[in-house]
Amino acid sequence: MEGVILAKGLLSTHLKPNPLGLSPIRRARAPPRTNGVKIGAFPSPMAASQNPLGNSPYFARKARPLWISSLAAPPRAEESPFPCGGEGSSRGAGIKRRNRGIPRADAAVSGDGAGFVESKEKPKFLGVEVMTLKKIIPLGIMFFCILFNYTILRDTKDVLVVTAKGSSAEIIPFLKTWVNLPMAIGFMLLYTKLSNVLSKEALFYTVIFPFIAFFGAFAFVLYPLRDVIHPTALADRLVATLGPSFLGPVAILRIWSFCLFYVMAELWGSVVISVLFWGFANQITTVEEAKEFYPLFGLGANIALIFSGRTVKYFSNLRKNLGPGVDGWAISLKGMMSIVVILGLVISGIYWGVNKFVLSDPSLPKSDRKKKKEKPKLGMKESLKVLLSSRYVRDLATLVVAYGISINLVEVTWKSKLKAQFPSPNEYSSFMGDFSTATGIATFTMMLLGRVILRKFGWGVAAMITPTVLLLTGVGFFSLLLFGEPLTPMLASLGMTPLLAAVYVGALQNIFSKSAKYSLFDPCKEMAYIPLDEDMKVKGKAAIDVVCNPLGKSGGALIQQFMILTFGSLANSTPYLGGILLVIVLAWLGAARSLDTQFSALAKEELVKEKSMKEKAKDSVIDISVENGSVHEKSSNGSVVEPKLAPESESSSSESSAGVQ
Repeated sequence: MEGVILAKGLLSTHLKPNPLGLSPIRRARAPPRTNGVKIGAFPSPMAASQNPLGNSPYFARKARPLWISSLAAPPRAEESPFPCGGEGSSRGAGIKRRNRGIPRADAAVSGDGAGFVESKEKPKFLGVEVMTLKKIIPLGIMFFCILFNYTILRDTKDVLVVTAKGSSAEIIPFLKTWVNLPMAIGFMLLYTKLSNVLSKEALFYTVIFPFIAFFGAFAFVLYPLRDVIHPTALADRLVATLGPSFLGPVAILRIWSFCLFYVMAELWGSVVISVLFWGFANQITTVEEAKEFYPLFGLGANIALIFSGRTVKYFSNLRKNLGPGVDGWAISLKGMMSIVVILGLVISGIYWGVNKFVLSDPSLPKSDRKKKKEKPKLGMKESLKVLLSSRYVRDLATLVVAYGISINLVEVTWKSKLKAQFPSPNEYSSFMGDFSTATGIATFTMMLLGRVILRKFGWGVAAMITPTVLLLTGVGFFSLLLFGEPLTPMLASLGMTPLLAAVYVGALQNIFSKSAKYSLFDPCKEMAYIPLDEDMKVKGKAAIDVVCNPLGKSGGALIQQFMILTFGSLANSTPYLGGILLVIVLAWLGAARSLDTQFSALAKEELVKEKSMKEKAKDSVIDISVENGSVHEKSSNGSVVEPKLAPESESSSSESSAGVQ
């Protein structure tokens, strides 16, 4: 005799042997409920293929039905009683749910009292599993510290190279093209080789510790020795020989340690944030955790921007309390770099603690991400073919290139005016602290409004907000530079000069354009790939990565280099840069309008396809019943499929035949 004693009563007691090994409850007229899923109702192959979770072994093992303990020979722990994934398959498309009125037990024990089958609820805090919080909270603190450091480094690098003696904002285009880009490529090649030799933990420490050591050494060793290590006399001779047009390229040699700081600060953003942090986060989090908590990391990044801006402002104002003859900027630099070093060590300590105490917990859910398919490696020629073959991809590429060039054209010109208004490094740095705080507040607000704008006004309006902001603020900025003299009396009544007004308008341009990029431009750009077919989606993105991203980042710098070498300085080339900016932004708006028309049409087609697939999935439900050892399948539209031998009897007959042989 075998039976099932349930917490809510005795369901059945079986005296008759079960030759097929089937559950007596399953053969009853009214089968029991298992979380509302009808036992014996399975999705068709088409429906199952649309639900990868339903066929996943993870969900097949996640929970065993209560009636399984009544089987004569219970299946092994690895097996699922449902061919399509057990209880977990209830998430799949095409499964009918019916209420049978059969009570459901929360726990079951076999007739011999062998044990209980019950699901233990994992402990939670504020609605989130404690195990998840053990990973997410350290990751959030790491991300805050990394972004806090990045804002300090980003503001400091501009102060160093722009306000240095014998240098100006004209150095930035040459620095980005001829120093920053080659070092970034070289670092990634070195990182790739190290990743093949070192473990993940050793690789993390090997990469981050040189950054921490350099920023500490710069403030306490390199900067105090700047007059000794910088070849000022050689740079003066080169400028006298080559002419003032080459002031920017020669300045790279003149202040080489400052330029090295500039490059290391840029690499902190691309390496520590993109490679180290996100690589570690993607390694230890599940997809469900990422969907829930990754957006919060973006909001936390802007909070870090606000606090770090206040920190830069505080240390930049230390000079006011110092006596005469004291290098206030050296004191400020030591204070800010000390914070960078301390937070760098905190980041490393958190990483060590997570690996030591959190990831070693065997009950911690591991990431269930499947390995992504490798992107096709398109060369320059193949990428151009893809761009030329599709108007949709060309318009999308125009958006990417136009943003990179536009923001670069305005930003470098604005920083040259910023130096003219604030020549002291402390004053320049203090203004950049306020700028970073304002950028964080604006971006935080826009990220909250971005979803509302997309939902209420649609993709087209959201995509055109960023170029519109750039156009309006850019026109105002260059107008103040070119036609500021007639406005002098009016601006004087407001307590401003044309130069100060241009600085403020340029700051607003950078603040609003960056906040619009993070909250609207980037989401719209990624959404535009969704309606494409799989082949064009992958190839188009690869082509844009190969051609358009580098062109957008370096295009503005190359244009400025040409203008500086042709007209002698940024100030002389300002009218031409304003005209180029106007043409690029107008082309950007035209591409966004064209892409909106194509995107809307493709999105409607995608919705129609999804609806038709859902309807087909509903029509493809198959009810399976077992009679006389045969399986009878009946679809929801009433058609009957030819009977076939039950899986249990098939296995029994195969075992018996094997025994005869």
